[in-house]
Amino acid sequence: MDGLGAKISYLALADRVPVYHDDGTQVGAVARVVADEGQDIFHGVVVRTPPPERRDLFACRDAIRELRERGVVLAVPSTDLPDADADAPARTTAAEADGGPAGNLRRLGRWLGQG
Repeated sequence: MDGLGAKISYLALADRVPVYHDDGTQVGAVARVVADEGQDIFHGVVVRTPPPERRDLFACRDAIRELRERGVVLAVPSTDLPDADADAPARTTAAEADGGPAGNLRRLGRWLGQG
């Protein structure tokens, strides 16, 4: 897709950046990045769809084709994206990580629905 700028890291991805199908149709916008910056692990993004439906969907990293300066391009149809879990981990920094590796395991367990 033209006009989305250069490829970027998840660390540079801003909230509210448009999210597109690979055919150029806008699906929604990035509500938040789901990552553990302390461990440099990118899980995916939460995509907020526009009104009137206004849902939060989770696009895991395997469902994302490209992260660009001005947009995210999905590798799968948005109908294949599950609803985002409100308890999914948000972007964290090393300073915010609770308890090092043990905290990471707790967060991962919560994210997987086992904690």
